[in-house]
Amino acid sequence: MPVFDFSGASESKKITECTYEVFYSDNSSPTPQQPIMVLDNSKNKWKHHSCGIFLNPTKRTAFEFKEDDETIRADILKIDARFVSLLRWLGENHINVCLSGENLEEGYAVYKIREIAFGGGTKLSAEDGFLQFMIERLLESSAPEDEVEEEDREETGDEMKLTSIQSITDFMTCAGRTMPDNIRLWARRNLAVARSHEVSQEERRHAQRALSIMMNIQWKNNYFEAIDPQEARRILDEELYGMERVKQRIIETIIQINRTHTLPAYGLLLIGPAGTGKSQIAYAVARILKLPWTTLDMSSINDPEQLTGSSRIYANAKPGIIMDAFSMAGASNLVFIINELDKANSGKGNGNPADVLLTLLDNLGFTDNYMECMIPTVGVYPIATANEKDQISAPLMSRFAVIEIPDYTTEEKKVIFSKFALPKVLRRMSLKEEECIVTEDALDAVIDRYRDTSGIRDLEQAAEHIAANALYQIEVDHVPQVVFDKDMVNALLD
Repeated sequence: MPVFDFSGASESKKITECTYEVFYSDNSSPTPQQPIMVLDNSKNKWKHHSCGIFLNPTKRTAFEFKEDDETIRADILKIDARFVSLLRWLGENHINVCLSGENLEEGYAVYKIREIAFGGGTKLSAEDGFLQFMIERLLESSAPEDEVEEEDREETGDEMKLTSIQSITDFMTCAGRTMPDNIRLWARRNLAVARSHEVSQEERRHAQRALSIMMNIQWKNNYFEAIDPQEARRILDEELYGMERVKQRIIETIIQINRTHTLPAYGLLLIGPAGTGKSQIAYAVARILKLPWTTLDMSSINDPEQLTGSSRIYANAKPGIIMDAFSMAGASNLVFIINELDKANSGKGNGNPADVLLTLLDNLGFTDNYMECMIPTVGVYPIATANEKDQISAPLMSRFAVIEIPDYTTEEKKVIFSKFALPKVLRRMSLKEEECIVTEDALDAVIDRYRDTSGIRDLEQAAEHIAANALYQIEVDHVPQVVFDKDMVNALLD
């Protein structure tokens, strides 16, 4: 006999004014065994898809649909706590939906809800896909901790953006619970401003713009799922040659996350000569954490306002780079890659950008002047890069676990060129390895030419030049392969 598995969910809780019971779940992929809701099918067995509307969403709650010209009403028996507000909104506005589910002994287990053609019903939000947007965001959220009352929240639909006042209002009604408390209160205040006729048009425009930015960010909690250390090691070996001490430090960080299910208190600061792969390490860590990433280039930031945004008192006010990063990522959990941290102290008289970074790195929350709201940063993992350690202030240094990246040895450069850089370029140019051969003496000539340069960027450019020349000879001169010796390499790279 099928049994509903509300794993991770607690005991059912009766809502006195409704016929249904509320259960609590964090399941993000509904199935018949872990459904969104359960309806009474004792009188009629349902088809796989049933289309209709919800009735009386605050009292005797039911779903009404037609089958074989007969109108059927089925009481809702159980519902996921995250969907109570959405259910009320659908019922109050007579939104036509199609339910997908399965008949089990306990009832009709619904695992999918989709909006259908209007059919006489109304739809509050103009944007297509709004209902699906909310459902996906709700499934990614955690169950409300206290009695379900008004709101929740959801994610996805990269193409779906909340921009109109109506869609923002509907989202707040159905999914506001998925936002942090301070942001939900902030949203209500800004929504009142955006609707008000007692403020200027400029103020209304700023409020609506800020709401649109904030509503389209998925505010996740700071719980992180366990990461497979072997998969993490595979990614590191794929992206980086050597650097065993660096890889070990990163794996240690992964093990720590697996034990605590939270990010470490300190980010990573990678210090080393230019071209040694510091940024590549940062991208690999973001890939391992399965988080979106954004880059802050401190060498191009000379005014703190670029990071913190400008006040709404100005007509051309806008959010800062940090808030833009949250908006572009669409999520509150992300990797901030801070390039050239040693350039962060070079302010131009309006303050020090480094001071702004301290508020971001402390994980106590970041306030953007335009948004006028504290943004949670507990899900932000900072990875900074720098060339010169002594150019970084002590307060900034204290926020990071420092990893010094040494330059490559001659032997390491030979392996990187022959086993990584050149094969990578050949694959990109659709060349086979046997079509472009670099002899041992030619390899020594390449390495000797860049012996005194730091990093491997010059080697990568040399590989690009050699592969491009081989491709030219194969396509234009119609030779089957090109074998580069010492003299050919020297002549080509001079």
